[in-house]
Amino acid sequence: MTKLRIQLARGEVLFREGEDPGTAFLIESGEIEVRTRQRGRDVLLSVLGPGELVGEMAVIDESPRTATARALDDCVLFPIDRHQIAERLAATDPIIRSLLEGQLKRYRGALAALQGKQSAPDALSPSERLGISRIRLEAQLREALAEGQLELSFQPLLDVPLGRIAGYEALVRWEHPERGPISAAEFVALAEETSLIVPVGEYVIDTACEAIARLMAAGADPAPFVAVNVSARQMAHPGLIERIVARVDAAGLPRGSLKLEITESGVLDYGLAAGLIELCHRHGIRVALDDFGTGYSNLCHLHRLSFDTIKVDQSFSHDMLDSPRAMAIVESAVHLGRAVGAEIVVEGIETREQLRALRRLGCRYAQGYLVGRPQSLAQLLASPWDPASVV
Repeated sequence: MTKLRIQLARGEVLFREGEDPGTAFLIESGEIEVRTRQRGRDVLLSVLGPGELVGEMAVIDESPRTATARALDDCVLFPIDRHQIAERLAATDPIIRSLLEGQLKRYRGALAALQGKQSAPDALSPSERLGISRIRLEAQLREALAEGQLELSFQPLLDVPLGRIAGYEALVRWEHPERGPISAAEFVALAEETSLIVPVGEYVIDTACEAIARLMAAGADPAPFVAVNVSARQMAHPGLIERIVARVDAAGLPRGSLKLEITESGVLDYGLAAGLIELCHRHGIRVALDDFGTGYSNLCHLHRLSFDTIKVDQSFSHDMLDSPRAMAIVESAVHLGRAVGAEIVVEGIETREQLRALRRLGCRYAQGYLVGRPQSLAQLLASPWDPASVV
């Protein structure tokens, strides 16, 4: 078992050059000098004091110690076990991990050169390869955004009582020149880690407004809405709603023709979300809660956030005809929506039997492959929706 703290007397060695690392140390009091041998000479690399770490680099990359650490006076240190460091590194962003490992390799290469040693270049570690891959993908995403390579597809939502298409959900897609289609889950998550999610979101909103205008010009009556997803990072960006309103007004669209969808997550600021929803309502913009019933969805948040629409996750609709429990959950969601004044969208509707069940429950909207698969705007304009497809 690792000691909670260790004490060194002046002149005592903490570890020696060439030893295998097992522990790093946090200096609580006293000073530690770090020395190495370079071309037969003893060279001082650093003097470290309270609040600083010593020996962590060898622990991070699991390499032999490249220097000797000795106490300059009486010292107290807290050991940091390699497993503690490994756990934190495993939870770190892969790009940060890759940068750290690259820096350590360069440091060790420079130190070996000073010592007159020849060192062969190390192969990339799995974490380095992953980090570099993500850095490359991020750069390519920036390029794709600048060159207009991202595309939007539109999945229809059926107004169940009226038997017509009421609107669409906008889904962003990226056809990578080398990898082919990249799932939105992958590149949107990458964009959310950086400021890229803001321009990606602006692109989606602009393209959605253009789609609504073209659908209206093609004779869609009443004007369909298009729902676009807004991430927690976008919500925190100042002026989001004002920019959306400006775009809707500039395109000459009804305010309600653009709907925002918010997915609850561990990073969602509920105070910020409440303010955003209130601002949306002032401007006639409706807001939906996406994927209700999964992940972080919480009834406490539902009563505090005045969503206009609640989207029930497809995991319930898939089983609702075979599982009384799943059916009970869908029915409860419909009743809950009615009670709080919110419309319900049930996702994942793939059969006429499922749709008939929603009609019996009095559900307002249905979405899924029975209603229609995601299509480009050109496909929507070329092939109007046929009501007979769901009869």
